[in-house]
Amino acid sequence: MEELKDTQNERDDRNIAIDRVGVKALRFPLEVKEKEGNNQRTVATVALAVDLPKEFKGTHMSRFVEVLSAHGNCLDVRELHKVPCEMLDVLNASRAHVEFDFAFFRSKAAPVTGKRGLLDYQVRFEVEAGSDGSRDFIHTVMVPVATLCPCSKAISDYGAHNQRGLVTYSVRSKQPIWIEDLIDLVEQSASCELYSLLKRPDEKAVTERAYDNPVFVEDLVRNVAARSNAQDNITWYKVEAENFESIHNHNAYAMIEKQK
Repeated sequence: MEELKDTQNERDDRNIAIDRVGVKALRFPLEVKEKEGNNQRTVATVALAVDLPKEFKGTHMSRFVEVLSAHGNCLDVRELHKVPCEMLDVLNASRAHVEFDFAFFRSKAAPVTGKRGLLDYQVRFEVEAGSDGSRDFIHTVMVPVATLCPCSKAISDYGAHNQRGLVTYSVRSKQPIWIEDLIDLVEQSASCELYSLLKRPDEKAVTERAYDNPVFVEDLVRNVAARSNAQDNITWYKVEAENFESIHNHNAYAMIEKQK
């Protein structure tokens, strides 16, 4: 085969290194282990990147896809930590970073009738590796919840406004944590968890549950933080809550980040 010019390996004279360069929005099959022992197949949106020294003009984009494709037609999430390490070698880099965003489904039973339906959660795994042996892993879950306003309940003769909210919860931990455990921690911190299938008795139950457990967006992040503080396995966390207000033309937001 004719040898072609390798433009990426040409020198660059601007003397500026790049922190991350690579590919984004690459979709790839992923297999996730569930806490109950089953395997769940989903599709991840993937970002792969490495650092680029100041003397190189560009990186080899095709090599990112080659590294991922070498894992076959479906990547087992338990093999995810290998991907950035392989990128270090293949791309001759000192830092490598990967992100896998994917939908994770849970079968949830309605609180009264027990009718089951699938509810989806968005999950993100971020893994970074360095040629010096350093490693980092951030586990993020995005959990939809229901919140009921304590102020509205306190000042109204009847009723109180409530809304859906979204909690984005990221952790670093000493040992791996099940996706389901992080979701449970967040749902226990809200006025009420969400369900995909509710009959009338279930709707009555969740409405009353939320009314009995009002939380501001501030309460929501503090509840998650308090539960995180009580877990020795969690070494760092960041919790963000956004309420999609039902009686305002804006959203309410709060965030707590802590290195334990």
